[in-house]
Amino acid sequence: MHTVTIQGMSCQHCAASVTKTLQEIPGISTVSVNLAKGQANYAGEIGRDVVKKAITAIGFTVPDEP
Repeated sequence: MHTVTIQGMSCQHCAASVTKTLQEIPGISTVSVNLAKGQANYAGEIGRDVVKKAITAIGFTVPDEP
């Protein structure tokens, strides 16, 4: 599982939007979004840049990794 931090989610609808968006990416098999932690976990060998681009396209921010 890979984890990505997401900024800007404030409700279950936000979490559902992120879940749906990630599930639509070919190669991602499992998605779990934790609204309280502001994170999404996903399984698949997809580059972080693809995930970041998809999430930012729906209006959220994915901070750069330290």
